[in-house]
Amino acid sequence: MISTTTLQLSLEQISATAARVIATVATAFVMATSASAAPPDTTGYTALLARYVVASPDGVNRVDYARWHGTAADRKALDAVIADHAKAAPSKLVRNEQFAYWANLYNAITLKVILDNYPVKSIRDIKSAGVWLDPKAFTGPWVAKRVTVEGKELSLEEIEHAIMRETFKDPRVHYSVNCASFGCPNLPPKAFAAATLEADLDAGARAFVNNPRGATIKPDGTLQVSSIYHWFKVDFGGTDAGVIDHLKKYAEPPLRAKLDGVKAVGGHAYDWSLNDITKTK
Repeated sequence: MISTTTLQLSLEQISATAARVIATVATAFVMATSASAAPPDTTGYTALLARYVVASPDGVNRVDYARWHGTAADRKALDAVIADHAKAAPSKLVRNEQFAYWANLYNAITLKVILDNYPVKSIRDIKSAGVWLDPKAFTGPWVAKRVTVEGKELSLEEIEHAIMRETFKDPRVHYSVNCASFGCPNLPPKAFAAATLEADLDAGARAFVNNPRGATIKPDGTLQVSSIYHWFKVDFGGTDAGVIDHLKKYAEPPLRAKLDGVKAVGGHAYDWSLNDITKTK
């Protein structure tokens, strides 16, 4: 039974506890200086992604969740992907292997969460069962423990924020993890791999920045960006100017020309609807 004292914990206390947990998790997976272990084989994972991730003419990759959900063998295959990753030792991998490992694990778990709850209209409709003291448990599945890696139970939130953002300090983290939403950067149709990581991250950044979900100049000349650049502005320079510079780095000539005259972000938006193959604009 939860005591009255426990129930009276303030949000500030909860936040402080969460911060300590994040600090502990972040230090548990320090990057190795040389390879001493092999990353998981992602051949099967790439086969699954190639089978169910569909590129659409509007530049948004969608997932055929209904077909995947109805194919028991491929749902078990996804479970096997996650289990294989859980057996690995990411702390013994070199940087790009680690990055690919965590991005693949995050995306595979997110796909499993959706498939386990399908049909669902939005990932935010799925709550974090078993987490009672964190208000974020009621806004999505991200704070529930989903996997154990090197003896540490981890949530999606910890993988993204405590491990990936804290370890790699690379804004392209946001283009590598997919939250199963239409407003999110694309889920790639193949697993990330160390050998092609830099090119794949840059390609993901370009695809998102040059899509209206990432950045668009409205008829009145104002810049509207994805809420990702608002929620995590610190990762993109911490200012509107930093966000705009980041966008320019990946913008194709038409967008780049428009951005040259923009001094501030005029607004932000995000579409949380499921990136299902049935989703239309």
